[in-house]
Amino acid sequence: MLVKYRFVMETIKLDLDKKDVIFSSVFNIAAVSVVYFLPAISHLFSFPLYYIDPMRILILLSLVHTKKENAILLAITLPLFSFLISGHPVFAKSGLILSELLINVLLFVFLEKKVKNLFFAGFSSIIVSKAIYYVAKYFMISIGVINGNLFSTPVYIQLIMSLLFAGYIYIFINKTSK
Repeated sequence: MLVKYRFVMETIKLDLDKKDVIFSSVFNIAAVSVVYFLPAISHLFSFPLYYIDPMRILILLSLVHTKKENAILLAITLPLFSFLISGHPVFAKSGLILSELLINVLLFVFLEKKVKNLFFAGFSSIIVSKAIYYVAKYFMISIGVINGNLFSTPVYIQLIMSLLFAGYIYIFINKTSK
């Protein structure tokens, strides 16, 4: 009897894992599609969509609504996909964005377990990952690896978006993953 019960529980677990895989796959296809069409959408509305940090939005949506491993996968693949499909941003900057998003996710997962305050974990992980990004970007600009301004998005917009993202995490992560 115990063996039969154990088999039933393993079957149920596999079905749930299939459901998670399907949901994550659909989410990932949608995220890649957003990144693919982002330049066209940006031109259509004549608004620089990078101001709202669309890749971070997708990563944080994944962090809240799918498994954390999926958010890590997207943090790595979205900047690379963007570079490979559109050549934008340049490879070095894509690497910076990849690092920033990956640090954001990993730091959030760490802080979520340590501090138990989702808003603080979300906001801190975003701010720390941005700080590391800007230090690395400053270095890459100063040695001539990349061109441009240090801040292409005004700092106040980044701060507002960071607060909104942390608020979203705080409101929705308990409802969806726990």
